[in-house]
Amino acid sequence: MTPRQPSPAVVLTGFLLLLAAVFGVAYAVGAAVGPVAPGLHREDGGGGSGGRSGGGMGGMHGMGASR
Repeated sequence: MTPRQPSPAVVLTGFLLLLAAVFGVAYAVGAAVGPVAPGLHREDGGGGSGGRSGGGMGGMHGMGASR
């Protein structure tokens, strides 16, 4: 007797369910832990449609190439 091979649709469905479960657990753990760097936040007051991409790195002047 040889074991039956599952169809590709069953394997794909199982993989997608496993992937969704892993992302769900990762999201839940991240939400429970909170921000990694509490002082890191947007400086433009939220929104998201501004020209600048936030990130809280505005106070790091002088870190680029010398003038």
